[in-house]
Amino acid sequence: MSNNMTKTLTARFLDTQPKVLLELTNETETTLKSVEVLTIFLKTNATLNNGYSQAHIRFDAIKLMPPRQTAVMSHRTWIDGKPASDEQDQMTQLKSISGKVNPYVLDISWENAEGKMRFQRIPVGH
Repeated sequence: MSNNMTKTLTARFLDTQPKVLLELTNETETTLKSVEVLTIFLKTNATLNNGYSQAHIRFDAIKLMPPRQTAVMSHRTWIDGKPASDEQDQMTQLKSISGKVNPYVLDISWENAEGKMRFQRIPVGH
């Protein structure tokens, strides 16, 4: 097994009003297809004890991501099974804070130039 330290994608959060947005950058020289971030179920006091998660964030897929380009991922926060308003958006929980544990992970998948599925995990949150 090869331990390649180069990351295909990097992520950063953009503070826009009224929402925080996720920006991904393709750090490679190849086009990525069907870039997807798995739904993130947010922790609450109830879920810390294996209870029901009342909020989650769902991201829309990106069809193509050219080499060395960035893309802002569209997302929607859902609370109690209903779409949340911009004011109720929960993306701020995914921003990392120095010195704090990262309880969430961006699980990202994409198809490479050879048509093979690839995956990457990026720890995030506070």
